[in-house]
Amino acid sequence: MRALITIICLALPVQAIAQSLHVRDADTIVVDGTPVRLNGVDAPELKTRAGRDAKRWMVNYLRGRSITCDLNGDRTYDRWVGVCYADGQDIGAAVIAAGHALDCRRHSGGRYRHLETPAAKSRIRRARYCG
Repeated sequence: MRALITIICLALPVQAIAQSLHVRDADTIVVDGTPVRLNGVDAPELKTRAGRDAKRWMVNYLRGRSITCDLNGDRTYDRWVGVCYADGQDIGAAVIAAGHALDCRRHSGGRYRHLETPAAKSRIRRARYCG
């Protein structure tokens, strides 16, 4: 069972609008000081041109939008894992549909597979753990 957890107060099961946002890369954002790994998103690393382009796209896409996250309770490194929304739109779906990331089927269950672009599949190397 997935619980809806806010970024502002992890104990309350309600959504709240983020007050601050920082983009680490195309699959990790920091919302009100809480790092969130976008569940099911396989984005290129920042050391690559594709990774830097993806981050730039993400910064522009999120600018001025209301961000909410549905955390699933899992953690990876220093990050919580979840699905985040920009003005109600799934951020993971948006970055994949824009061609800046791929679906990580191992974690998404294939939720974003239909959104992958041919250009992204030819240009971005899928992480081994995503299968």
